[in-house]
Amino acid sequence: MISLFRQRILTLFIGIFLSFTSIGAPDSYPLRPITVVVPFPPGGGTDIAGRLLAEKLSTVLKQSVIVENRPGASANIGAQYVSNAQPNGYTLLFSTGGTHGVNPFLYKNIGYDPVKDFEPIIWATVSPNIIAVNPALPFKTLKELIDYAKSRPGELSSAAPGQGSIPHMAGELFKKSTGINIPHIPYKGSAAAITDVIGGHVPILFDSIGSTLPFVQTGKLRALAVTGKSRSSAAPEIPTVAETIPGFEASGWFALYAPAGTPRHIILLLNQAANQALEMPDVKKRYSDVGSDVVGGPPEKLRDQVKQEMAKWSELIRTTGIKAE
Repeated sequence: MISLFRQRILTLFIGIFLSFTSIGAPDSYPLRPITVVVPFPPGGGTDIAGRLLAEKLSTVLKQSVIVENRPGASANIGAQYVSNAQPNGYTLLFSTGGTHGVNPFLYKNIGYDPVKDFEPIIWATVSPNIIAVNPALPFKTLKELIDYAKSRPGELSSAAPGQGSIPHMAGELFKKSTGINIPHIPYKGSAAAITDVIGGHVPILFDSIGSTLPFVQTGKLRALAVTGKSRSSAAPEIPTVAETIPGFEASGWFALYAPAGTPRHIILLLNQAANQALEMPDVKKRYSDVGSDVVGGPPEKLRDQVKQEMAKWSELIRTTGIKAE
């Protein structure tokens, strides 16, 4: 009888032990490499930003953090993959505001719910877009551009990388806020859009500060404004759109997520590690060099950001009838 009782107690303790190790106990996680899925191709802005954070997370966690690119369907493929992953802290998503703020309203079926299917870990960085023009054009300020467009409706057009991208959405919000008519011309990427604006084929460019600023600094483009809440640390001499249109803001941002159901202690451990990584001086500098400012903070800060962006872009898409291509 005693032997049977002991056997049952031993079986119970083994079960408890296995249940803790399967989700990653507070004193054991991470026991193996972590995969950070970037839903864009290698070499792009999201990939570069994600690899920087992954590299520093490896240092802080003393465990390998590997980046895996899963591009396609405007980042929906990678996001859906992570939403279906085991919620154990070993498969994470590093993505833009597009997957959580724009895509749910631009596409009929993205395969995931940006709120219900993810646990927010950290809002990593924020970076404005730039409104830039060909230097041969007559306007040198944003107000001059607006006045010109109002006096010549439909004459100007704008380039942006992608349909439904944050730069495209910034352009649509700008048009709605000013009441001007500037047809949008989507490009497959920043390089082609910038080339055509420099070449004079399209007069106006909406794009990320990281892609555009080098051409502004060499005089190939003229920057009229940045779309962030405040001036960018990378180019503080460029005014914000909000200085002309109060309240305007349309920034790009990067964030880290886990699948819904990931244990809270793992989320908090990853959040603490990511905050520590983002505070490293070399990390801040490397992000600043590409026009991004570190945000950081608790997971709830990212949760609020997602909800605010969803409200903003869903209303814009509804009222303007923007369609995905």
